[in-house]
Amino acid sequence: MSFEGNSFQVKSCEVRYYGPHRTINGRITGVVRVRIEERFMGNLTNYKLDLKVKADVGHVASTQVRTALLTHAAHQLNRLKSRHADRRAVAAE
Repeated sequence: MSFEGNSFQVKSCEVRYYGPHRTINGRITGVVRVRIEERFMGNLTNYKLDLKVKADVGHVASTQVRTALLTHAAHQLNRLKSRHADRRAVAAE
């Protein structure tokens, strides 16, 4: 089975909303919407993910909050992308 041409690409990323955590002071929670294009076994799929994100930033400017939330989303996406990476065959010992 050939897996030539597999890809997983993030096309866009936006902070949908955010606000203070209900019980933890200094923590901000929110949702980041990510649009993904995935090619797998010849099929092209576009879909959106809403990622729950958080950041312990205290009281800072909104631009810093948005950056921290997008950073958390990027970390989640990197973990997801690593699961979709091509795995090379390993010879048994």
